[in-house]
Formats: sequence, structure tokens, C-alpha cells
Amino acid sequence: MNHNRIADLPAQRRAGSRSGITSVCTAHPTVIEAALRFGQAQGAPVLIEATCNQVNQHGGYTGMTPDAFRRFVETIAARVGFSGELILGGDHLGPNPWKHRPADEAMREASVMVRDFARAGFTKLHLDTSMGCAGEAVALSDETTAARAASLAAIAEEAAPARETLSYVIGTEVPVPGGALETLDHLAITSPDAARRTVAVHERAFAKLDLQEAFGRTVGIVVQPGVEFGNADVVPYDRAKAKALSATLDGLPHVVFEAHSTDYQSEAALAALVDDGFAILKVGPGLTFALREALYGLDAIATVLGLQQADDSLSAAMERVMLREPGSWQPYYHGDAAELRLQRHFSYSDRIRYYWPHAEAQAALSRLLGLFGDRAIPATLISQYFGLLDPELLARSGGATATVLQEAAVTRVLAIYARACGVTVTT
Repeated sequence: MNHNRIADLPAQRRAGSRSGITSVCTAHPTVIEAALRFGQAQGAPVLIEATCNQVNQHGGYTGMTPDAFRRFVETIAARVGFSGELILGGDHLGPNPWKHRPADEAMREASVMVRDFARAGFTKLHLDTSMGCAGEAVALSDETTAARAASLAAIAEEAAPARETLSYVIGTEVPVPGGALETLDHLAITSPDAARRTVAVHERAFAKLDLQEAFGRTVGIVVQPGVEFGNADVVPYDRAKAKALSATLDGLPHVVFEAHSTDYQSEAALAALVDDGFAILKVGPGLTFALREALYGLDAIATVLGLQQADDSLSAAMERVMLREPGSWQPYYHGDAAELRLQRHFSYSDRIRYYWPHAEAQAALSRLLGLFGDRAIPATLISQYFGLLDPELLARSGGATATVLQEAAVTRVLAIYARACGVTVTT
């Protein structure tokens, strides 16, 4: 693992080439496998990131520590024969999981987490200390945010097996992880002055701790370019509105912008983002949403073929699990009973992704896939339920297997991002 591909992004932008990288933000094994297979096929690096809530020293909601997550990804990589550049990143690394506690306690936890990420070989570290902790304002001053970020960088520098491989992403205007909670109609784009100030205050904070060399490996700034998604809304990128922000990079030649919440943007919008300097495109729920679409398509096909009854369906099982354990969706979805049911299964924020590891969900999924085994699914049903996939796949003689269709649904999204990042995608 190394950071070279990411570290080269600013220079490639200065050289005038369209060059970006997709940040795959997920812990779902099927999505990770699809990303690694796709990367291997294209000869492209694969960047996989874990968030502070997914993975931390206490296990996060996946039950994995940073070292366990690295081994988890590397096991999948070995199984699929991935031999390319695998980059692991830590996303939103800071006090967020413990922000309900006083700042000194939350930052102690964050320090342990960053140490463990760096020690485990994660080389792209997004330092996110922008949130207030117990007794503090919701949003902190730039100076406080930068000072806390620098303190975490110091720990990473000490812990990393090879500190020169580390790349940092900083930022004080950080979007909410996982999508917005409210209906969206507009977004406040980061101002050029705010972007410049972010770099300046972080540079001073790093220098105060004698971390000038580490700051030189800061490759990205998180800004808001005007993209976001909610439960049923997507705000598309409008490059005219982001023109002034994009131009800021002319005076910041050693960094690029990192764009969060790019899920569900069109290929043209993603390509425009990369062209405008938003070279690190983060996507997570958009990938698991595509996988859920594929699984529900297979669920419907199984019913059409008479392989199962509606009450035995995967969607029925997921509904039971989510109703019995509402903690991962109830605070985020609102409306009457019909609206809540629609959001549980079909929201862009895709909070159903938290339920796939559940034992009952896994049993229902195994049962569904077992109904198909290696049998080819009729091409006419693939066309009906997987119409967005490659026409060549849809027209495959005899159809395709359930496994192929799952991977193809995720790969379709990955290919959109790859092309937007300047990769010549081959099929």
C-alpha cells in the first residue's frame, strides 16, 4: 500500500490532465469485492475508506478495529487476485463518535483511533475535528479545529510504520456523513476565502507542532462544492456556482479538493467536478443502494419464477429486522407509516445498509441466492429488473447468474466514477 496515486493528484491537475480517484466508502464485502475486481480489470488503484463510526478501537458498528478492517480487505483482495495498488483511508477521523463527552475525553479517544489507523497501514487520513463536543458550540472556530487536527497528525506521524507514506485531508466545512437529513433545495458553497483560510490556519497549527513536513503531505481539502443528497433528493453539481471556489486552487497548487456526498451525481457532473479540481470523489451509500436494487431485483425475479412466496421474500425479512431494531433508521426518517416504509427500503441515504450484517438478514440473503444457485436467469427478466446494466450483459445468451448480476450492478456505478476520473474503462 502507498500514497503515490493520491499524492500525484495536485501535480496532474497542474499539468492539465483530468485525474481523479474514487473513494469507496463502505464496509460491505460484496461492494469491496466488486471494487477490487473492477480495479484489477482496469489496472487502476483502489481506494477504500472506513469512517470513524464504522471502524475504531472499540470496533465501531462493524465490530472491526482498524487492523481487523485492513485484514478484512486484504483477505478479499487475495481471494479475487487483486495485485494492483490498494490504498486504505480513514474518513472523518476525530472526536465525532465521542462528541457527547467533554472535549478532552473525546480527543483522547480520537487520538487512540488515529494511532490505530496509522499503525495499521492506513495511508490516507481525513482529519475531521470540526464538531463541538459536550459543552461546546456545534461548530468550532477554524483555529480550534486546526489545532486539534494537528495534534492528531502528530500522533499519526509517530505511529505510522513509514510516515512518508501518509497523506492528509483537512477541512473545516465538512458535510454530514451519509447524506443530509432534511429536504434539499439549495446548498451554501464554500467561499474561496474560507478555503484559503482553512489551508492557512492548518499550516500554522502544524508548524506550531513542528509538523511542517507532515503538512507538506496534505493533499486534499474538504469543501462543499454544492452537491448533496437526502432521503429523496439529490442536489446536482452546478459548476457555474462553484467557479470561484474552483479557481482558488490556482493559488493552492499543492492540493486538490475532496468532494463528499457525490453519490447519485450524473457522470457528466462527476467529470465536471474532477475537471474543476474536486479530484477525490467520495461515494458510499450510492454503491450499497445499487447493490440493494440488485438484491431486490433478484427477490422479485424469484417470486415471478415461483421460487418463493411474497412472505418469504428478502424485502419482507428486511422489513421485519428494521421494525424490530429501528435505531439505525428511526431518527433519520420522517412521515406517516407508508412514507416510513418507503424510506426504510428505498431512501437515497440507504440506511438499510446498516442491517445487512444482521443474522436474520444474512440468512434471508443466503436463502434467496440459494434459490438461484448457478442457474442462468432468463434474459427477459434481467431486462425487466436490471435494465440499467450493460446491454451486452442483458443480451447474454441464456441470461446471467445472481452473483454476476449483483457485481454488475455495483460495477456499473464504479465505472461511471472511473470514467469521470479519467480512466479509460474496458469491459
